[in-house]
Amino acid sequence: MEVILTEKLRKARKYIRAALIIGLFLSIFLLLVTIGILTYAKLQGPPPLAVPQSAVFYANDGTVIDEMHHGEKRYWVSLENISPVLIQATLSIEDKRFYEHHGFDGKRIIGAAIADLKAMAKVQGASTITQQYARNLFLEHEKTWTRKLHEAWYTIRLEMNYDKEKILEGYLNTIYYGHGTYGIEAASRYYFGKHASELTLSEASLLAGIPKWPNRYSPHSNIEAAKERQSVLLTSMKTDGMITQKEAEKAYAAPLSFQKRVTKEKDKEVSYFFDAAKAELKKELNLTEEQIKTSGLRVYTSLNPKLQKIAEQTIQDVINPKTELQAAFVAINQKNGFVQALIGGRDYEKSPFNRATQAFRQPGSTIKPFLYYAALENGFTASTPMRSEHTTFTLGDGVSTYTPSNFNHYYANDSITLQQAIALSDNVYAVKTHLFLGQGKLIETSQKVGISNPLKKVPSLALGTSPVKLIEMTNGYGILANGGWEVKPSFIKKVETYDGKIIYEASSERTRVLDKETSFLTTHLMTGMFDSRLNGYTTVTGTPIAKYLSRTYAGKSGTTSTDSWMIGYSPELTAGVWTGYDRDKTMDIVEERGYAKKIWALFMKEALKGEPPSTFKPPKGVTGVYVDPQNGKLATPNCPVSKLTYYKKGTEPTEYCVDHLFHEEQKKKEVVEEQKEPSWYDKLFKWLQ
Repeated sequence: MEVILTEKLRKARKYIRAALIIGLFLSIFLLLVTIGILTYAKLQGPPPLAVPQSAVFYANDGTVIDEMHHGEKRYWVSLENISPVLIQATLSIEDKRFYEHHGFDGKRIIGAAIADLKAMAKVQGASTITQQYARNLFLEHEKTWTRKLHEAWYTIRLEMNYDKEKILEGYLNTIYYGHGTYGIEAASRYYFGKHASELTLSEASLLAGIPKWPNRYSPHSNIEAAKERQSVLLTSMKTDGMITQKEAEKAYAAPLSFQKRVTKEKDKEVSYFFDAAKAELKKELNLTEEQIKTSGLRVYTSLNPKLQKIAEQTIQDVINPKTELQAAFVAINQKNGFVQALIGGRDYEKSPFNRATQAFRQPGSTIKPFLYYAALENGFTASTPMRSEHTTFTLGDGVSTYTPSNFNHYYANDSITLQQAIALSDNVYAVKTHLFLGQGKLIETSQKVGISNPLKKVPSLALGTSPVKLIEMTNGYGILANGGWEVKPSFIKKVETYDGKIIYEASSERTRVLDKETSFLTTHLMTGMFDSRLNGYTTVTGTPIAKYLSRTYAGKSGTTSTDSWMIGYSPELTAGVWTGYDRDKTMDIVEERGYAKKIWALFMKEALKGEPPSTFKPPKGVTGVYVDPQNGKLATPNCPVSKLTYYKKGTEPTEYCVDHLFHEEQKKKEVVEEQKEPSWYDKLFKWLQ
């Protein structure tokens, strides 16, 4: 018997020893596997945390212009910009031991398993915040073993490569809160109309309860269930020592002010600006539409909502609502090229074609400032005379002819000065200047100020017969306004990633493309369109809108049979207006031809309301003298009108006006004759009458 027991004991020891060895090897194997998995997870590096995020476009006052997304609103905010009570509420209800475990909570897994066994059903979840984040980032939500294994793998990678704060931040920015809102910032805006950083305990405890069952616990779907869930959450926070009983009761009883779920009507006219900004974003960052929709960019644009509203209202007030006439408008800060306001048509829904940035139209006489800039650069001054009369020009081939005409065929039939020519918009003077300089000079100057469309080297180019874009013309005027510094029309000031990294910023570097003194002289000449003292044989072109203006402006209008333009600027702002028909229908109604001027004048008046009046300051290289505007010579006391006119130093006139000297002497003679005692013959003749 003793021998049998000894043999059994020996065998038992043998089995135990074998089991211990196997257990040891299994433990070593599992340890090595674990080390291998963790090492591989570390070597794999951090998994990307990017998820589709809504791109948000902001105006220059911080208001949202528009968003781009795939129907799911997502915004990324840092942990510091999330209310602390929301973070506490989420940890309390979703993962109490978040800072203690390494991605998997053993106690929670065992507790959930026991609860499920007792109920014989799936009644309690065991997923940690890290596991949920892994699922939101990389996986579909189908319930399969493959998905579970992938979830575990990504959970390990997250924990191995990111700290807890980064994981928690990612979770709060990706979790679903119902109604197409992902992340706490989107949820805060949707439910309460505020940022996640501004949430109260009452609001936070309600939102933190939604992710468990969004369709049921959304207050918009079931307010009673949402309040029950809020009560559970507040109790959990109290139990965890995060809040007191009094704070829990107060938060539960606090009235909740929900954001009204009304679809805000989109400003249709702003859509033209938005499209232009989006096009610039694609060009500058080489992005596709899909990338913009999913990258969570914060795009800070140059739009000034106040100026945009003024422009929209002005066009609406001026243009007859029954007409099919179209309009385009652009306002630019000439110091940096930032577009402040933009309208591409009268109804975006009917026609999203942007007539301000895409349409090529004949600019008419608005091209003349670039011509006269070239003239001033090549020896002309404000006093340079040319004869204005019906003229037929023989072209270079010796056969072809060209006969320009003035508006309503009005001619001075006398010499007029450059100063008068631009104010009166004399076409004969312009063509003579164009041909005298050489037809390439106007093209050269136009290219310097950013006119990209090829211009035809023909005599009629001086009258604006080559099509151009409104935005380029307006920006070109802005270059004259800023003293010759190159600026390009820009809609975007800065672009940030979802986490605040700047990836694009508009350049502040500038290059001089025009001469400073000549730019000022051109600007000074352009103020003449509003100065009635310059009229010779007809009124200046700005006369119809002068009544709306109470400060110094430089500008030029232009009219063809199909297009009406007005572009001008103050020292602070440049604006351009085009009106016309899309299919080259002629503007036969006189009132229609005046729309562009009136829109521009009323816009500038309202846009600068409250701003102190300012003037264009002459640079050091120019000098101002008083001249008779009818002949450009130095004014004398006998001249009925004298105007302060600027010239490059050394080019100012030296000859005095004598045109009124004879008239003055004749007048004095007549006065003397009247004062003489009449002769006896005169008295007799008068008596006989």
